[in-house]
This record gives sequence, structure tokens and C-alpha cells, in this order.
Amino acid sequence: MIEKLEYDLDSFNSEQRKDALSALCEKVKSGQISLPETGTAVNIHCHTFFSYNTYSYSPSKFAWLARKAGLAVAGVVDFDVLDALDEFLDACKLLNLKGCAGLETRVFVPEFADRVINSPGEPGISYHMGVGFPFANVPRQQKNFLAGLRQTAQRRNRDLMGRVNKHLRPVELDYERDVLTLTPSGNATERHMCSAYARKGLEIFEKPEELAGFWSEKLGMEITTSRLPESRDLLNAIRAKTMKRGGVGYVQPGEGSFPRMADTNSFILASGGIPVHTWLDGTSDGEKAIAELLEVAMSTGAAAINVIPDRNYTPGASSVKLENLYHVVELAEKLHLPVVEGTEMNSPGQKFVDDFAGKELKPLAPVFLKGAHIVYAHSVLQRKCGMGYTSEWAKKNFENVAGRNKFFEQLGSSLQPEHEDNLSGLNEDSTPKDTLDQIKKELL
Repeated sequence: MIEKLEYDLDSFNSEQRKDALSALCEKVKSGQISLPETGTAVNIHCHTFFSYNTYSYSPSKFAWLARKAGLAVAGVVDFDVLDALDEFLDACKLLNLKGCAGLETRVFVPEFADRVINSPGEPGISYHMGVGFPFANVPRQQKNFLAGLRQTAQRRNRDLMGRVNKHLRPVELDYERDVLTLTPSGNATERHMCSAYARKGLEIFEKPEELAGFWSEKLGMEITTSRLPESRDLLNAIRAKTMKRGGVGYVQPGEGSFPRMADTNSFILASGGIPVHTWLDGTSDGEKAIAELLEVAMSTGAAAINVIPDRNYTPGASSVKLENLYHVVELAEKLHLPVVEGTEMNSPGQKFVDDFAGKELKPLAPVFLKGAHIVYAHSVLQRKCGMGYTSEWAKKNFENVAGRNKFFEQLGSSLQPEHEDNLSGLNEDSTPKDTLDQIKKELL
């Protein structure tokens, strides 16, 4: 019964997901399911099936699994949409889980137009995030920008599919029938298209040997039957050989392909979120100049930095990338930039949560927990009373970023989800002390 309910959490039917989560919560209350005490591990960058999750997790499923794992803070991030926000925060409230939500997109950074940043082979293009959005329904003046992110991505996908279809004939996709049906709200990604091509190939070539031969010929590399029909290796090969740089469907993006970072930051701030610069591994020309890059990002509104540690080390082995990770975290601390940490879970093999007890990440774990508490506190205060990390209230009440970080970390650490609604009575005349005192009353 429990396995069936957990399975239903990933249904494309929102009512079925809601009913399944409610039933699981009832089983927790009745003692049929035991949940652990909250620990110190965090993951506040996890994609859901509203963009692409490699395990097809819905927002409710990720919240449930995060609570089962005892995460201190959990957060969802989807490409170009805020579709997961309401469901995820509602689920977090039911589960007494500290949560936050945001989006990821790509932007153009004119100051780095001739340098690759974190999008391989694409000078001037940077993956970028906004976290801690209070509402999915953004202010009226920002709706066109948000809608534009989705529309541009879908138009780019359709154009890409048209070029790839020509190369992969007779394995050809219909976007509505084969791709959009893999998503609950029409926000397909390149990874959905890869899955659709793999499945379409299986429809056309019934014999494994014929299918392997087809993919070997079309992708220009040996594909064995063991990689079929939807293995990690095959999906990655389809994406690399047909959609990424050098692939038959790839078109080099330019200045007009994505919104400028400054404009994206303005949208995020106006919508109540925290603009976040994302860091890859420190090996590109752009990221080798990380101090200059962060100066540019911060000058346009970026107030935090994102890292995905798992791509930067192999347990037990030293590496340049691991050294780079330590360097960028040290720089973020010096600049008082909260560090947003997660595993993404939008590619096969990515972890549910990082190993913070391992020697590689243990020294950094307190920084990641601090960043997660700051984003969580911002999310709640902005949602309840417009007093978040990037608000006018925060600018008025804190002389410097260090003081602001200390307050939001303290609030995020002490506030329990069951008491979030008690902050609704605060207003712009409330002081940071008033806010913390309100929380202390609930702890007595």
C-alpha cells in the first residue's frame, strides 16, 4: 500500500498526487510510517518533472523523499518555469519540511561575450538561477518575461527537433505526440527529446541488433545491445551527438538567443526571489576569472552562488576541480554570498543528496547548511510579509550583507515550518529583533 502511494506521487494527475501525499501523512500520524529526526544535509537544487527529473519525481515526491531522508532544507528548481512552486511548498507544509523553490535558465553576459562561462563551447552564455520565489503567480509586470522563458525554450526545442529528425530518419518525432506527453505541463527539455528518440527507435526496430546498428550508424559510435533501450549511455550519446555543440542539430547561440543576465536578475528581484550565479567547475576561461565574473554578476543583482559539488570530485582522489570548489566557496564566503547547494537530479546517475560526511565535503557542509537556511528564511518572510533577503525592508534594516546573512541564517535555523503562518502579522515597521522574538515565543 505504501509503495503504491509513493508511486502515485509521480502521477501527472495533480489530485492523485495530492491524495497520495495526504494518505502517506495519515500513515505517519497513525504510526504506520516512522520519519527520522531532521539532520543537517541539504539539497536545494533539485529539478522536478515540471522540467526534467531523471527519476520522474514530482514536487510532492521530492518533498516526501526529502522528509524521509531527514533533510534540513529541500528546494526545487526547474528550467524556465515556476510550475512546481505551489505544490512543493504545500507538500513541505504538510510534512513539516523546510522548503524553497526557484527556476533555472540561460542568460547572456555581454562582459564575457568572448569567454566560455559554464555552458560548454558557448561564449557569453551562462546558466543562471533565481531561488526563494514566494509565489508562482509573479507580479503582472513580470508575467511576459516568465512566459517568454518558456516560449523561447519550446520554440528552440521544436527547431532543434526538426533538424535532428532529418538526420535520424526513420526515427522521427512528433513534438505534441511524442515529446509533450512526457511532461505534465508542456515544458519539455532536450532530455525529454532524448528519451522520446530512444523510445521511438524501439518502436521502429524491434530486434536489439538492428536497433544497436541504427544508433551506431547515426551517432557515429559503437552502441551495444546492453545500452538499449534507454540506458544512461545511450541517452547521453543522443544528446551529445545530435543536440550539443558539434551535433547535427546544434546551432551556436548568440547575444539574442537568451535574455541578458541583468534583465533576468531584474525579473527575479521584482518577483521576490534571490538572483543566483551558477558555477560549474572552475576550468573554463570565464570561471578562471571567477572574481571578475562574480563582480559582474553582483553588479547586476546576483546575491548568491550555486554549486553542484558531486561533479567536482571523485571520493578519495584529489583533483583540480575539487581545489576549484574549495576556492569558489572561500571566495563566496569572503564576498558574503550565500552558497546554494544541490545535486540537480536531471541527469542519470545523479545523487539524491551529497555525502556531507565524506572527507571531501565535510569541511564545506556548514557553509551549505547556512546558505540553505538563508534561502528558506527569505522564502518564508517574502511569502508571508514581503520582508525577504532582497526586499526594501532588508535594505533598510541591515547596514551590511554580513549582518543580513546572520539574521536570515538565524531565522532559517530556528523557524519551524509549523510556525511559518505566525510571521504573517509582521510588517515593514517590524525590526529584525521583532521577527526573532516572534519565533522565540513559539519555542517556549
